[in-house]
Amino acid sequence: VQLQASGGGLVQAGGSLRLSCAASGRTISYYGMGWFRQAPGKEREFVAAISWNGGTAYYADSMKGRFTISRDNAKSTLYLQMNSLKPEDTAVYYCALDSSRYGGGPYDSKGEYNYWGQGTQVTVSS
Repeated sequence: VQLQASGGGLVQAGGSLRLSCAASGRTISYYGMGWFRQAPGKEREFVAAISWNGGTAYYADSMKGRFTISRDNAKSTLYLQMNSLKPEDTAVYYCALDSSRYGGGPYDSKGEYNYWGQGTQVTVSS
């Protein structure tokens, strides 16, 4: 599976961005997926995750109410809608997929995922 994240950019505090993660090489329809982020000098941290059918989603506490994860299995694409962005949201955002468990997800640990996208930079200015 190849995962291609896109949609990052520079935005002012309070603004919005929508990230996309397009998958190729294998269907994503049966697998849990997630978003993580990594700021300079920090470890990669959990942002949001979604079950294989989109029925269940988890969010990190600081993202609840601001971020929304969704997926379109027919388009093999994962999304992250980010609203009310803050400077502390600045990071490289990575999408991930767990292909080891059929009908799985969501998972909030990066160790649960075996495929990762290349990341897209999000910069929020104050």
